Amino acid sequence: MPAVTVEDTTTLPRVPLPVPGTVRRRVRSVTTAPSGFEGEGFPVRRAFAGADLRELDPFIHMDQMGEVEYAPGEPRGTSWHPHRGFETVTYLIDGTFEHADSHGGGGSITDGDTQWMTAGGGVLHIERPPEHLVVSGGLFHGLQLWVNLPMARKWAEPRYQDLRARESVLLASPDAGALLRVIAGDVAGHTGPGSTYTPMAMVHATVAPGATLDLPWQPDFNALVYVLSGAGSVGPEGHPVRTGQLAVLGAGDTITVSGARRQESRTPALDVVVLGGRPIREPIAVYGPFVMNTRQEVVEAFEDFRAGRLGSIPAQHSSAPTRPAVPHAAVRGETGQSGAQ
Repeated sequence: MPAVTVEDTTTLPRVPLPVPGTVRRRVRSVTTAPSGFEGEGFPVRRAFAGADLRELDPFIHMDQMGEVEYAPGEPRGTSWHPHRGFETVTYLIDGTFEHADSHGGGGSITDGDTQWMTAGGGVLHIERPPEHLVVSGGLFHGLQLWVNLPMARKWAEPRYQDLRARESVLLASPDAGALLRVIAGDVAGHTGPGSTYTPMAMVHATVAPGATLDLPWQPDFNALVYVLSGAGSVGPEGHPVRTGQLAVLGAGDTITVSGARRQESRTPALDVVVLGGRPIREPIAVYGPFVMNTRQEVVEAFEDFRAGRLGSIPAQHSSAPTRPAVPHAAVRGETGQSGAQ
């Protein structure tokens, strides 16, 4: 799991030790992600499945893509599909992915890069491996996170942020036993490169066997720890976690993550993604690729998609298939979301 690595973590700035009176966040729940397939058939773990949506606010959905070693001809992506009302954050740890949208945005991300797409009022989007990777095969591993937009930002103009791996802010724990890659948000006074409409933070941490990370965390943010690989524990009570599990934490100032002393040979350390944001606390209606505030807005999003009002496929991509629309009858009703911690 390369992403961004350094030979000597002792050369990095350190997060501070917890001060007396620090409240360590306790684990509220641990869920295990079921496996499935997305797009044209690439394997994913549904990281948030089974968790209380109110505890996740402002986050909606997250897939761990892979980790998979493709044979030649096997790499898969998605067909053209619409989005409205939220942001997608694609963090690629291994491999290469290409993106394009109906507004002319897009690009290529690889090994530690992040592509941050604000769908806002609506966009058509495609993501797929480059042709050379399809021919050769290879390792593919990453995450895609959906971040809700507040009602006032639902209709923001679509935009892209291509965040290169080298832009991530690198930090270490006080004893240098953990490497932190800050992708977005402020962590102990160090700010990641991602610009967010919704106040939030995203960190990829690698915790060495037997090491403990006490990560300062904004008290008004919620806190989620998802295990990409390895084994360890979360919280002051040392709740055990392993690959594919999500820990939802309660209130406090600090997130505690420890790496198990013994790891499997293929996972030499504990790798986690730590997420947190300020809850939006607005009603949501989620169906397929649309995240809105009411059922009627979801219905209108489907109508706009069918009428071509979310954009058109650029000419150079016009031969690529478009994912079929879901009939209105399948649209679910509203879901109240309090975001209470």
